[in-house]
Amino acid sequence: MKKKILFLINPVSGIGKQKTVEKYIESEVDKKRLDVDISYTQYKAHARELAGEAAGIYDVVVAVGGDGTVNEVASKLVDTSTALAIIPTGSGNGLARYLHIPLNVKRAIRAINELNIKKIDSLKVNQYCCVNVAGIGFDAHISHQFEGKKMRGPLGYLQLITTEYATYKAHDYVINIDGKVYKRKAFLISLANSSQYGNNIHIAPNALIDDGLIDVSIIHDFPKIITPAMLLSLLDKSLDKNNNNEVIRAKKITVEKKTDILAHIDGEPVILGKKAEIEIKPLSLNVIVPPDSSDDNSIWEPIKELIPKLKEGMSLEQIWNIKKEN
Repeated sequence: MKKKILFLINPVSGIGKQKTVEKYIESEVDKKRLDVDISYTQYKAHARELAGEAAGIYDVVVAVGGDGTVNEVASKLVDTSTALAIIPTGSGNGLARYLHIPLNVKRAIRAINELNIKKIDSLKVNQYCCVNVAGIGFDAHISHQFEGKKMRGPLGYLQLITTEYATYKAHDYVINIDGKVYKRKAFLISLANSSQYGNNIHIAPNALIDDGLIDVSIIHDFPKIITPAMLLSLLDKSLDKNNNNEVIRAKKITVEKKTDILAHIDGEPVILGKKAEIEIKPLSLNVIVPPDSSDDNSIWEPIKELIPKLKEGMSLEQIWNIKKEN
């Protein structure tokens, strides 16, 4: 018996890819195994509505878009029998990268054909669902500032981070982690289900998406002189070893602040009031993943070998001269 599959396509994400996705759905989907329907999102949160209608009726709902689209679809598939699949067409693609889902549309569809299901955790953040990473502090501030900006994409994001970082101040928080209270002045507090924001920028290098635990990273207020080292530790998966980062695994967390807490949920800006309550929902979401998880999906592979040399204080010119000699 054929499985029913619904492709929810966000036409705004990855502008120009829509026709490619349509073409490959037609040519690559295994029609002997899958009965296909396609719908298009028309406005913000439309994917959530459509996924809610599809849950329990379709066997698989495919989020075709970026992290926001994935979150909208996943939020309505938690605690249902309907599986989430992803064709990543955004700029970060955090959950897709973590799960080794191909960034190539054709290969992503071929992986979906295999119907290989993995159960993963999700997070409940007040009334919101999170499947990848939520954050409070600087990353949330950037998410809120980025909303509505004309200059989108990675370059716009990088420009905004550079501008805002110069004046951003750490905030005081009271954090209750599985009953133990911490008072911290934090640059940011990350609540990670998977290990990365996206683009293989690893905020919680050792996080596992099916261990029933949230990886809480509290990055303390740190001197700006060590900013390059902090950035490099995000790229080479060593942030957990940084003295300015406190990592705690937990099932339930509350974060309190004297003023409203600005947060992001899988990159999307939200306001949580003066108290955020976060808890894990173990193995609550079915996701289709490739049987072979060897895809690296990394944009950083060409520079990974540079990172140790940069940490040693070598300049790019020195590294280039060594490479020429070899």
